[in-house]
Amino acid sequence: MSFGILFVVVLAGIAGPLLAVGRRVLVPVVVGEIAAGLVLGRSGARVLHPAQPTLSFLGDIGFAMLMYTAGMHVPLRRPALVRQLRRGAFGFGIAAVLAIAAGWFAAWAGGVPHPALYAVVLGSGSAAVLVPSLDELHQLENADALAVAAQVAIADVVGIGAVPLVLQPHRAFHAVLGILAVGASAVALLAVVRELRGVAWVRSLRLLSKRRQWALDLRLSLIVLFGLCWVATRLGTSILVAGFAVGLVVAAVGGPKRLARQVTGVAQGFFVPLYFVVLGARIDVRELAHQSSLLTLAVLLVALNVALHLVAAVATRQPAPAGLAATAVLGVPAAVVSLGLQDRVLSPGAGAAIMVAALISIMTCELGVAILARRQHLH
Repeated sequence: MSFGILFVVVLAGIAGPLLAVGRRVLVPVVVGEIAAGLVLGRSGARVLHPAQPTLSFLGDIGFAMLMYTAGMHVPLRRPALVRQLRRGAFGFGIAAVLAIAAGWFAAWAGGVPHPALYAVVLGSGSAAVLVPSLDELHQLENADALAVAAQVAIADVVGIGAVPLVLQPHRAFHAVLGILAVGASAVALLAVVRELRGVAWVRSLRLLSKRRQWALDLRLSLIVLFGLCWVATRLGTSILVAGFAVGLVVAAVGGPKRLARQVTGVAQGFFVPLYFVVLGARIDVRELAHQSSLLTLAVLLVALNVALHLVAAVATRQPAPAGLAATAVLGVPAAVVSLGLQDRVLSPGAGAAIMVAALISIMTCELGVAILARRQHLH
């Protein structure tokens, strides 16, 4: 690892914002970041070697930061969202049941093992993609949009928790213990933070930090994040659970906007783009062309994702665009591919099929959000 390689990786990450420039509909920068990784890694020039220990560790930090920001985007403090939880939970339940059957069908038709992985991918959601898109188009007061946001938030939480279990079912007991330990730590942290926020000297210290730009909130949140990641790895579960748990704590407490901006700067400015560039370098899209079964798998994942969420939307009396908006998946597929390649559960080609389907799902989500906004404007 050298500054030259780091320069190449950070430079490659600029492809994300460049592809998003000039678009009317929000296009997540992850598309360009993964594409840059494809060009530099296994699929292209092979000048980037993601197995290099330092680069791999930096990618793991990016993965933890991605999960942290994903948890922060779960809209736990919106009263209007709480009122839509019942409809959202019903929609998630229908989608989850359909995802189990769809995952098995996708694995059978694509000729790949581990159907439970594909069921989790199809049944998951991405609040980190959906919520900013809804907010961008002023849809977070729309009842239909809030119902789909509730559905996706539930799918996000359940999907994150399920990933370690389906990746290593033979270690499910240890994974459950790790998840419970991390979850208990997060609950204890939430109680401590809520108790300390009302203490006078804590408020004074935070104000002093704000005036003198010490970024104490950010420093403490990173200490907790990396501490829980250490606990998770020691207990044999994934850092994705730790990162997501810390993000949920911040979302539940209602962290200051200053902290959100600081986390976004650290995460989206460096670590998360690096993670997606490294992830793109790990997968091999050429196998999609060489193995028709993998291309079939990618197409099926896209089609089944749209179909099962449209059915869930109809069953919960939501408009069809809400079903399209619910299709976005990012954190869970990224976790499945990262950990699946690391544990050799997935091949680089299968990882490519999952990520291609995930990127298309983001575009489908953006289309659904745009149609929802247009419908509200017309009404």
